[in-house]
Amino acid sequence: MNNSVGNTGRLLWAGLRALIVLTVVCGVVYPLAVTGIAQVAFHDKANGSEVKADGEVVGSSLIGQTYLTKDGKPDLAWFQPRPSNGLGENSINTQYKLILSGATNLAGDNKELVKQVESAKAAVVKDNSTATYKVKPSDIPADAVTSSGSGLDPAISPEYADLQVHRIAERNDLSVAQVHKLVDAHKDGRDLGFMGEPRVNVLELNIALQQLTAKS
Repeated sequence: MNNSVGNTGRLLWAGLRALIVLTVVCGVVYPLAVTGIAQVAFHDKANGSEVKADGEVVGSSLIGQTYLTKDGKPDLAWFQPRPSNGLGENSINTQYKLILSGATNLAGDNKELVKQVESAKAAVVKDNSTATYKVKPSDIPADAVTSSGSGLDPAISPEYADLQVHRIAERNDLSVAQVHKLVDAHKDGRDLGFMGEPRVNVLELNIALQQLTAKS
C-alpha cells in the first residue's frame, strides 16, 4: 500500500515538473524567441505592414481601404479600390476608410450578383469618363466590379488603375502624363516572377497622389 502511494506521488511530481518546464519553454521562451526574431528580421511585417503618411500610420499595405465623401459616396479625387460590402474608419482623416470583410457566396449566374455587377459596371463608366476620355464597358476589368474572396484586397489590377487615370488627372488638376507616371511607378509584378497577378496597392498609390497634388 505504501509503495503504491509513493509511486503515485512520484508520478504526480514528475508530471507537475514536466508541466512547469513545458509551460516555461512553450509558453514563455518560445514565444519570446519567435517575437524577437520577427522584430529583428521581419520588423515591418511583424508589426502589421504599416503604411505611413506625414509620419502617421494611415493603414496597412495588406488591408484595403475605401475613399469616400462625407455622404458615403466614392470620392472621385482618389483612386478607388475593388468593391466591398463593408466599411470602417481609419485614423488619417474621414476620406480613408478600412474595408471590412464582406465576401459573398453568390453563384456566378445568381440574378442578384449579375444585377450588382451590371450596376457597378455602369457606375465605373459614368465615374471614370471625362470630357476627353470615354470608358467602354468592354474595357472594364473584372476587379473593378467584383470584390475579392475576403473583401479585404488592398490592390487592384494595373488595368483598373489605368482606367482611372483620366478622372484622377481631371479632378486634381494634373496632366494625364503625370498620373500615368505615378501609376507606372506603383505597379508590382508577380511575386518571384510567376506567383499571383500584377497589381497596384491603392493605399500607397493614393498617398503618392496626395504628395503629388500637394506639390502642384
